[in-house]
Amino acid sequence: MSIAPLSELDAALPGLVRKIRVLDALAWPDGVEEVFLQRWRAGQAELPRVELRPRDHSADIAALQDFSGRCDEGHPAGHYLAMTARSYATAGRMLGAIGTPDFTRYSSALYRRPDFYYPRLNLSMLDAARFFLSTTDALLGGARIPVSKADIPADAFAAWMQPELDRFFGPGRITVVLDPTLAAKAIAGASRIRLRASALFSELDKNQLLQHEAFVHVATAQNGALQPNLKSLGLGAPRTTQTQEGIATLAELFTGSMDINRLRRLALRVLAVQQALEGADFIQVFEGFVAAGQSQEESFRSSQRVFRGADLHGGAAFTKDAAYLTGLLGVHTLLRIAIRDNRPDLVGHLFAGRLSLGDTVRLAPLFESGWLKGPVHVPDWAADLSRLAANLAFSAFIARIKLDVLDLEVLMAFADEHEADASASIPGAFS
Repeated sequence: MSIAPLSELDAALPGLVRKIRVLDALAWPDGVEEVFLQRWRAGQAELPRVELRPRDHSADIAALQDFSGRCDEGHPAGHYLAMTARSYATAGRMLGAIGTPDFTRYSSALYRRPDFYYPRLNLSMLDAARFFLSTTDALLGGARIPVSKADIPADAFAAWMQPELDRFFGPGRITVVLDPTLAAKAIAGASRIRLRASALFSELDKNQLLQHEAFVHVATAQNGALQPNLKSLGLGAPRTTQTQEGIATLAELFTGSMDINRLRRLALRVLAVQQALEGADFIQVFEGFVAAGQSQEESFRSSQRVFRGADLHGGAAFTKDAAYLTGLLGVHTLLRIAIRDNRPDLVGHLFAGRLSLGDTVRLAPLFESGWLKGPVHVPDWAADLSRLAANLAFSAFIARIKLDVLDLEVLMAFADEHEADASASIPGAFS
């Protein structure tokens, strides 16, 4: 099989992946939530009735396999195209296995399992989730922080968001639409943001969704599409999910848009995925969310996220929600290394399209030569490198302080020694 020109491959790839739409294929029909909650409240809980229909993408998969074979993987852009094609092919196989054990196997290949162990980090995302939950439990002391009041209807929220998008991207470039089928409150594409039509939003949701969905997911898709030589950087390939969700979640943290309830919700989803993989059914996972303090409605939607495309009896899961913490830790670590090693260019690479962490390094020579361009749309927190560097430098140093060898008694001894030294150096002190 002969190697094809990059321009030809780049132009062909979007058409080959157009039909492989993961979240759309896994969407549940209207009315399932209302029926489930009504029966559960009446003490007659039963598994949601959702027809699991596999999608036949065999023709798309064959075309993508042929495509990847025509890529020059010795070239950074050729490698990117081949890896992206294979990622979509795996997603196609996953959708063809909806409702079967293979669905979870392919999902785990794309997004990892929560208990996947990272030897160099010496932890799994299950460990990270448990740490966040135990730490926030300790901070709260058994109390629960009330969830922010959600009383903004989706249409009013859309009316608020549209001018914000126009200011950032330019008038009319990105639109907000209402979608009654979404499990999430919001999902971003390349040129629109979909809001769940029945959702109620809070004031806290405003900046959180703007930073997460618009200024990261939409911005990176737009920046990729604006590339002159590799427009496929605008594709939302499954292989980029971890990094995308990592940047978006970090954006929430750096802009003060994430509260403790949001952090706990992300960690609880990781635990829920693991519980489903270990055999918990939909009802058990739902009741776990309720016991953790989520509302019944939010608990249903969180459970729905875990079981999209999977057997609701347990032992299976859609593992995408494990990717948020993985991505958060990965992106934060990349940015710390970039600042430490005086590589601020890597920050721009993250926003120049939808890339994986590895892509930011592998494609660096193409950015340096000018063949790939820097991002057009960058949020303020990432554009101001001096402020970003200060945050990352502090976090890099503070990580060196091991809390497992410290407690308040040790800290007080340290403080007392300092005060004693200071007093001793002042003539006539306490005389």
